[in-house]
Amino acid sequence: MGVLLERGQDGIATLTIDDPDRRNAMTAAMGAELSDRCDELAADPQLRAVVVTGTPPAFSAGGDLDMLEDLARRTREEGFDATTTMRSFYARFLRVGDLPVPVIAAVNGHAVGAGLCVALAADLRIVAADAKVGLNFSRLGLHPGMGATWYLPRLLGAERAAAWLYTGALHDAGVAVAQGLALEAVEATEVLPRAVALAREIAAASPVVVRQLKRSLRLSPQLDRAASLEVEAAAQAASYGSADLAEGLAAARERRSPDFPGR
Repeated sequence: MGVLLERGQDGIATLTIDDPDRRNAMTAAMGAELSDRCDELAADPQLRAVVVTGTPPAFSAGGDLDMLEDLARRTREEGFDATTTMRSFYARFLRVGDLPVPVIAAVNGHAVGAGLCVALAADLRIVAADAKVGLNFSRLGLHPGMGATWYLPRLLGAERAAAWLYTGALHDAGVAVAQGLALEAVEATEVLPRAVALAREIAAASPVVVRQLKRSLRLSPQLDRAASLEVEAAAQAASYGSADLAEGLAAARERRSPDFPGR
């Protein structure tokens, strides 16, 4: 029980939220462990892509009910202000989105509430065809957290995001893909293999460029066109001095696949 980290020789790492008896419900301790594993990965210069998943049968059922009930009791009876507690909780789990390489969420089962938010923090999502996903906060009487009101409008657009959040409804994988929340829906047994295959495709690209792209794409929604062009120009200027570009150009001339050194 906790968070498992598996490293591949190809620069791909897999993080697995592992508490299947409780459908990978999220606790503060689990968040701390996930954050620690992310710190380990972020310090690895050989890292090229990360897959995050849950031990079946679920990706994550969301926040641990015991934790939520305790916070509700303390707030009602003690006047406790949970603002700082929740900000800390968010930061630990959303650490996956701060990794310097692309993160792929292998949503192998239901992803609900805060559990779905972990997947939303990833760069790409592969979802099991029979999975249900949604942000059910309003049906619990709890305002959405974990970046739900930030991520969802950026993926779905304002109106669809509002419908998901206001109703708290759960949706099937087909709807998630059609509306832009996920890249693909595949059979549950194929979710992790497909995510790893996608990670390998990313790992085969220039690590220098992919890390630059991670920064550029995260900055893009905050910038106007002129500022985005400045970011691109600066990144290209850095690329010109890289061994990766030298290898990429040589491979193009020699009509072979590049073997990027990552520097």
